[in-house]
Amino acid sequence: MEVSMIAIKKIMIPTDFSEYSNHALKYAISMAVNFKAKLYLVHVYELPLTSPMLPAEPYPTATRTQEQNQEERTLNRLADELRTKGLDTEPVFILGRPYMEIVRVAKELDIDLVILATHGRKGLSHLVFGSTAEKVVRLSPCPVLTIKHPEHEFVD
Repeated sequence: MEVSMIAIKKIMIPTDFSEYSNHALKYAISMAVNFKAKLYLVHVYELPLTSPMLPAEPYPTATRTQEQNQEERTLNRLADELRTKGLDTEPVFILGRPYMEIVRVAKELDIDLVILATHGRKGLSHLVFGSTAEKVVRLSPCPVLTIKHPEHEFVD
């Protein structure tokens, strides 16, 4: 069997700014450095309802709420911080259903690897809400690395 290297040039790291996502970001940074890959930092602001009455993507900035604008600023600050550390980073802010938008953007940007935190829902909340990570794993056009909440400390 011939051994060949896998080229990973584009890594997507969805974030909701939680402790879980911050932990997964450590893995994404490490892999981006090791593979000299571009990091796409994605935040999906989940809309409470999806309806034909909502404007089509992209949503005009004027129709965004203060909270949505704040979260986009947070995403941009995080991307700026990663750039100052020498990482080729592009922030992507989207409104919609997280798993659907993550999969759509992964296809659109021809992402090589998605690194995604799991939040560890169990029981009834898992049955009712499902798992964004599970849906992304099932539907993604590329490999997905899921990162559990830290049980062991990440080694730099």
